[in-house]
Amino acid sequence: MGVSWIPFAFPGLPGVRCAFQTRRSPGALEVTSAKSVEENALDHGNISFEVGDDSQRVGANREALRAALGFEVWQELKQVHGPAMVFDPADHDIAAPGRVEADGLATARRGQCLVIKSADCQPLLLAHRSGQFIAALHVGWRGNRIGFPATGVAAFCAQYSLDPAEILAVRGPSLGPAASEFLNFSSEWGEEFLPYYAPETRTVNLWRLTDDQLASAGLRVENIFNLDLCTYELPELFFSYRRDKHCGRQASLIWMD
Repeated sequence: MGVSWIPFAFPGLPGVRCAFQTRRSPGALEVTSAKSVEENALDHGNISFEVGDDSQRVGANREALRAALGFEVWQELKQVHGPAMVFDPADHDIAAPGRVEADGLATARRGQCLVIKSADCQPLLLAHRSGQFIAALHVGWRGNRIGFPATGVAAFCAQYSLDPAEILAVRGPSLGPAASEFLNFSSEWGEEFLPYYAPETRTVNLWRLTDDQLASAGLRVENIFNLDLCTYELPELFFSYRRDKHCGRQASLIWMD
């Protein structure tokens, strides 16, 4: 099937590259129907070893991404919906799942591709204005609840002595406001998140919440970029756990040439 992705470039940072993987094969604009996608929950580019897919197929999808995008080392974590960050990790084997439990990666090494695996959670890719430091955060709703967008940025800046006003961020495809229903808002969230909650639909605007958390960490509003694409509502393009339960994961990637 091949691999496909949406490229993103931070303005004025030609040496930093970002890509958000999709389920669409290159050139296949007619692709599969939503029904056929549902019937093949792990097809079309799954890059996670942790969802019951054939390991050879997962490995082939990863290698296809690396070959197409041109980075050297695939870096990933065992994502656990927590606040931990890992800095300048040792080289990871692309043919193995993540072992270190954390939800944020950062590096100053070129050729190191930081990978976030997601199927509704928000991938956040960060870069310093100098083009010499990058980070990637996995932000599920639990990550929003503990303020991980802000604490992850703070840890990134502290590690490399960076000014948050010089950090650029892009939020990738994830669960959109219309699909983010929470039936037990009061117990799962709390009053401080009421400004993001719509009681008539019982949904939380996670996109706006993340943007506000990034701004609270010191990012300038003009440095926060977004791909407002809902994974739930676009089955031909993205895996969605909330939509399908058993499904693959897509990759969001950032690296420095």
